[in-house]
Amino acid sequence: MSRIPITFRKRMILYNLLMIICIACMISVYTYSFYRKDAITSETASSVNRLHLLSSRLEVACDELINIVQNCAGRKSLFRTSILSRHDRFSDEESGLYAAGVLKDLCAISGYSEYIHKITVYEKDSLFIQAGTSHGSWNDAGSIMDAPWFDELLNKNIRENTLTLRDNPFPLDAKTVPYILPLIRPLQYSKKESSRDAWVCLTLSPKLFQHTLALLPQDKSLLILTSDFDPVSSMNMDSFPVAELEGVLRAHPAQTGSLQVKLSGKGCILTWERLPISGLILCEVLPLKSISPNLNAIRATVGLVFFSCIAIGFSLSLLFTRYLTRPIMRLIAHMDVISSGNFDRNPDIESDDELGLIGQRINEMSAHVSNLMESRIHDEQEKLNLEIKMLQAQINPHFLYNTLDSIKWIATMQQSAGIVRVVSALSSLLKNMAKGFNEKVTIRQELDFLDHYVTIEKIRYIELFDVEITVDDPALYQAGIIKLTLQPLVENSIFSGIEPSGKPGLIQIHVYSEEEVLYISIRDNGVGISQEGIARMLTDTSRVSKHYMSGIGLPNVDRRIKLVYGQQYGLTMDSVVGVYTCVTVSLPLEFLSGAEGQKDVLTEQEQPSGRTYPG
Repeated sequence: MSRIPITFRKRMILYNLLMIICIACMISVYTYSFYRKDAITSETASSVNRLHLLSSRLEVACDELINIVQNCAGRKSLFRTSILSRHDRFSDEESGLYAAGVLKDLCAISGYSEYIHKITVYEKDSLFIQAGTSHGSWNDAGSIMDAPWFDELLNKNIRENTLTLRDNPFPLDAKTVPYILPLIRPLQYSKKESSRDAWVCLTLSPKLFQHTLALLPQDKSLLILTSDFDPVSSMNMDSFPVAELEGVLRAHPAQTGSLQVKLSGKGCILTWERLPISGLILCEVLPLKSISPNLNAIRATVGLVFFSCIAIGFSLSLLFTRYLTRPIMRLIAHMDVISSGNFDRNPDIESDDELGLIGQRINEMSAHVSNLMESRIHDEQEKLNLEIKMLQAQINPHFLYNTLDSIKWIATMQQSAGIVRVVSALSSLLKNMAKGFNEKVTIRQELDFLDHYVTIEKIRYIELFDVEITVDDPALYQAGIIKLTLQPLVENSIFSGIEPSGKPGLIQIHVYSEEEVLYISIRDNGVGISQEGIARMLTDTSRVSKHYMSGIGLPNVDRRIKLVYGQQYGLTMDSVVGVYTCVTVSLPLEFLSGAEGQKDVLTEQEQPSGRTYPG
């Protein structure tokens, strides 16, 4: 089953969509977090406001109750005048009842009489009156003085009005009201020796705090503590231990505050406010799970943000990929054109960006390939032309062999040794020429071939020149060289150097190697040549003298070497007019195998006389 290819454009759109979806998710999470944080901030502010309203109510109530106690403790005429004015006309019992009514009216005026559990004014042997919501008894004064907290509260600083939670000392309702909040002050106008003999005691019922909490929303978790962290009243606080709250509040003694804490392993917002006079601590606990922002608003906002990001991102992806893939498609189309063999420059794929730079490089590459192909075609054509010239320079070997063989036998019968030597040399020379020109032979074979040519030319010019051959290393005799390389160079030394000078000359052939390169220098002491002539001789391929036996000029030899071995090899010339001319051949040093190196070695009968080679 073949796979469906994913194009570059599809891949870019897919990657962009994935990136945009990630961004949209991040924005959505941030939006939700923002809404949640805003909801927590709003709920915390609402909690602070609730506690502030609650503290205001309780502060007013505590002020009124403290005022009642202070009036009873500091105003002698409040009860004394009423009792004395009635004592003349009524009995002591009636006067006491009247004074109790005055006390009751005083409580009623405050507006909090229903929360006064009991208020008792006591002066030993002279005054004992009570009012409040609970039943009184003649033993109540004794019960109060017997309570373990009586002396502690009686001896407090007169300006200290901190409320504390204590056990109910009155036996009649101790079961129904186990705890009360007492306020005790000594009667300031009394002349008793001990403050225990004259005092006023107001016991506050916790109902005040319960009824106050009932005015707030019932789904909230609130707690009222004394300054000693005793719980006075609470609402929905069963799952939050007071000990943990106490630890947090002790660590944060500020008058008001709010912070995130963990209570019973749950994340919560705790807000608190301390009442400055009564010392009461109001707390509200907001579980973070219960703080839920407006889900509809969140869904609408998150959905709008998410789908807006997707829509905008998808549109931008299409535009971006279209902008990016257009030049790529142009590059692909141009590559198809190049693969069909058209290397023309296409300016449409070039621009100032990275893809345009690739287009420039492709155009440059195609131009370079086109130049290489043209150069290759030109080189092949030139090589073909050179081969044709070589073939044209050959002589029909069959006809020449038969003719020369006849001349040789006639000269033998007439005992003409010189003619026999010349004909034998010419026959061997033509035999080697007939086998091709680009064939590789050893240096030994090339020198043997050259010896045949020199034999003929020395007879022709009646010993006008001599040839000296030096081979630095005998192993170089097996080095490879293109056949018919040295003969045109020696021919050039004879006809262009020694013959024009009109005097005997010397041709020196030196074979040596350096750094894996084979060098062969042909030096003559002829007329020499100018520098302009050197350049002309190496470049003018049309210069072929009618006297040349091979018909191959120096430029053609140089071109042959370059075609076979490379442009770094070939011929170099050096000359001083009237002194010498030196042509140096450079080839890569390579050695031919035994069979290949011996295939054209002449037999002993065919080798010309009068020449031997060292090594």
